[in-house]
Amino acid sequence: MSIKTRKVAVIGVGRVGSHVASHLVTRGLCDELVLIDKDTQKAESHRIDLRDGAAFGYHRMTISCGEYSDLDDADVVVISASGPIVEENRLLELDNNLSIINEVATKLKATKFNGVVISITNPCDVVAQYFHELTGFSVIGTGTLIDSARLRAALSRETGISPRYIQAYCLGEHGNSQFVAQSHVSFMGVPLAECLKDQSGRFDGLDFAALQQEVIRAGWDIFKGKNATEFGISTAACELIDAIFHDDGRVLPCSTLLNGQYGQHDVYASTPCVIGKEGVQTVLELNLTIEEQVLMAQTCDIIKKHRPAVK
Repeated sequence: MSIKTRKVAVIGVGRVGSHVASHLVTRGLCDELVLIDKDTQKAESHRIDLRDGAAFGYHRMTISCGEYSDLDDADVVVISASGPIVEENRLLELDNNLSIINEVATKLKATKFNGVVISITNPCDVVAQYFHELTGFSVIGTGTLIDSARLRAALSRETGISPRYIQAYCLGEHGNSQFVAQSHVSFMGVPLAECLKDQSGRFDGLDFAALQQEVIRAGWDIFKGKNATEFGISTAACELIDAIFHDDGRVLPCSTLLNGQYGQHDVYASTPCVIGKEGVQTVLELNLTIEEQVLMAQTCDIIKKHRPAVK
């Protein structure tokens, strides 16, 4: 009898990649984990450290430092390799990261890999589309999955309702032009418009303009204190991996190719998607207000302006 094991590779095990690996171990999301990094000594140290943690797990996990040739049978590859971070605007990181992405794409395409790529490297939307066009692989950008989580956390703080029971999405760019789809915010399944009629005062004073700016600024506020964001984004990436392996039709906002949704074509941007074993199964289009449609067009235009040409 042949039993299929779940294999994940993380390319780039810096602050973000190492925490993706750590979450994979602590949540027991895979059976095989491969770490790839140019700094082989750092990768080996992470491997040993993660192996120690895996000893507390509920099933055996193989953790190795590998080469691209080890990815022929990988199910998911996470790309978190990155150059220097440019504060305040993720789009400015593109020039620093293009050579890295070109190298990763060339090496991964030379393998027999046929799984799903999760791209974290910024600028997330641009890089995810570029990688997809270079390789033809199924590529998901983490996009506004982390921003939407930050939004739900902020709404939870303001209302006292658990984030688990709040539905709220940031759409468009994982960057400064993202926006909150306020028309689709709901609490415990009740639309925001109905919640605002509540007489308890729970929803009084919700300032979505301020909350949106808080979410946009969140990554940079974290960065100022420790020169990285790592815990939230690594958890978001692992949520995508979990959804892929369980193939349970989970709906998550992430960056994917729009072909007609919101009137947009040939651009990666974030919208709710049904996630399954092949990656994005269905791209969902929210019924936006006229004002929100304008914001979606604006954020997609910004992404399009920064897309590099694929040679």
